[in-house]
Amino acid sequence: MTGTLYLVGTPIGNLEDITTRAIKTLQSVDLIAAEDTRHTGKLLKYFQITTPQISYHDHNRQERTPELVARLSQGENIALVSDAGMPGISDPGVELVQACIAAGIAIVPIPGVTAAMTALVGSGLPTDRFVFEGFLPSKTKARCDRLQSLTTEPRTLIFYESPHRLIAMLTDLAAVIGADRPLTIARELTKLHEEFWRGTVGEAIGALTRIAHYTAHPPKGEFTLILAGATPPAAPDETDLKEQLATLMQQGMSRSAASRHLAQITGQPRRDIYQLALNLLDLET
Repeated sequence: MTGTLYLVGTPIGNLEDITTRAIKTLQSVDLIAAEDTRHTGKLLKYFQITTPQISYHDHNRQERTPELVARLSQGENIALVSDAGMPGISDPGVELVQACIAAGIAIVPIPGVTAAMTALVGSGLPTDRFVFEGFLPSKTKARCDRLQSLTTEPRTLIFYESPHRLIAMLTDLAAVIGADRPLTIARELTKLHEEFWRGTVGEAIGALTRIAHYTAHPPKGEFTLILAGATPPAAPDETDLKEQLATLMQQGMSRSAASRHLAQITGQPRRDIYQLALNLLDLET
């Protein structure tokens, strides 16, 4: 019989956030595959877990994945953990999960805390619909291109960012999406100095650039940014649409062309505008 790969969520700061089930799993498996064995070693020592570890990270996952799959195929049970949170979420894990699925090996997630969800629920921004973007590209052009594709996204946006790129990212956010967009920045989540900053993108840039100590001594750890989604444009008044249709058609546009043109500039469904054009002609006749 093959073994099982357990995807174990670990604390993102406060060690007491680990679940009883996670502790029992880490105690019972044959091996723990850790992103950083030294970091995970502190967690294991705290809970007196003596299970052996093996490293599994971005730099060795290509050669380590088949090794772990082979051990699982031979009946060993393995727990995969990242430095913090759920493995596979902006951390190594996806390739191993895919390889195990292909090999017919059972996958069992052991849920735990994640920075994205922790920051989202504390942000005060809408939580009913959201998009997780993780880390944006480090290069300015690629980062701006990604942001450009999100300018009209109505759902709340979640980003991760490192301390040394935070101001550059915020500057690009202001330039591409707008300085007035509501934003929450979370850091040190679940730790003693947990902090939520709330305001706009522009205010965040001003606040950070005014803190000289920040530029001299950047804080450790990653930031989680929760950005309000785009406000959908207000639907144009039906009377205004009819007037614009009439003007375009008087200028020689067909009903179809006029409807398509207004749909493109207003964002309204073309079929609805076309129906208005038909009704407009019915009234004229």
